[in-house]
Amino acid sequence: MSQTVFLPNYTIGVDAYEQITDIVKEYGSNAVMIGGETALEKAETKIKEALSQEIEVTNTLWYGGNSTYENVEKLVNNADVQKADVLFAVGGGRVCDTVKVVAEKMGKTVFTFPTIGSNCSPVTAVCVMYTEEGEMQGLFFPSKPPTHTFIDTAIIAKAPDKYLWAGVGDALSKEIESTFSARGDQLDYTDGLGIQIGKMCTDRLLEYGTQALKDSSAGIPSFAIEQVVADIIVTTGLVSVLVINDYNSAMAHSFYYGTTVLKKMEDYLHGASVSYGVLALLKMDQQDALFERVYRFMKENKLPVSLTEMGLNNTTDLTAIIDKAMSTNDIVHVPYEITQDMFKQAIFDVEAYQLS
Repeated sequence: MSQTVFLPNYTIGVDAYEQITDIVKEYGSNAVMIGGETALEKAETKIKEALSQEIEVTNTLWYGGNSTYENVEKLVNNADVQKADVLFAVGGGRVCDTVKVVAEKMGKTVFTFPTIGSNCSPVTAVCVMYTEEGEMQGLFFPSKPPTHTFIDTAIIAKAPDKYLWAGVGDALSKEIESTFSARGDQLDYTDGLGIQIGKMCTDRLLEYGTQALKDSSAGIPSFAIEQVVADIIVTTGLVSVLVINDYNSAMAHSFYYGTTVLKKMEDYLHGASVSYGVLALLKMDQQDALFERVYRFMKENKLPVSLTEMGLNNTTDLTAIIDKAMSTNDIVHVPYEITQDMFKQAIFDVEAYQLS
């Protein structure tokens, strides 16, 4: 069977918005901007100032607060959204996922404007959807990724440090999970290309991540920030678009989805939870040298290396997390069966580890 691949396109830099008009005008003359409240506060004016008279923003809307199908339906039924040529998604991952679903359902073109460097949603053709109670509900797959992503590193550098911090944690999973999930498989060209691209992730994050987080604290859109943000958004997004979904995640993400059953984890950042799951995967898979490198990096940058640092206990909380994690598809296509006991033991091994 034939394959059709739509690759992400992006503009990155402190002057990324200067390219908006030239790129967007091919797709229409009016847009509706949809975003998070803080994201719109930071980016709306800058986006509008960058637009020429060829593009009109007819309305600005709040996305609803979470990527739920209920919020999608509200936007689909909005008259201004219905009339718009294109949609601008402004904000973090849940904003982008919400608007990507809206665009797919309505047959509209979507452009994304990430205001935080927390995940690859701005460039991917997958959306994580939640229930109104905040529990992960499932995945939605648009037919293609957003048409173009405008990554303003000045806005991202001035965002709260926790988002880049969590983005680093999330991106740490991409190479490790994809190579684990694909191990032993005969890969076709496209999957193989995605896996190879993913191998840019870990070393670059470990090389530039600490400096990028320091620069983020100072609000400086530095070279290190640009390298790390590109890794978080673009590298991981390319992998996501190229490989089959079986290779997009593994045990680290199943751990995160497990945490979504706990009300107290509702506001805990996705990437930070995923990074702890990376440690558990490396422990279980006996990748000891890489485990130590990643552990040291996480410890230095205060990413969670224990359940306690996430406010979790290893009894009732861990049981609930693993019960949910074992029900996800993330640990189905893996090189060997992961049992509940293996999952739990891997976490116990992370908890017992001490740097020498």
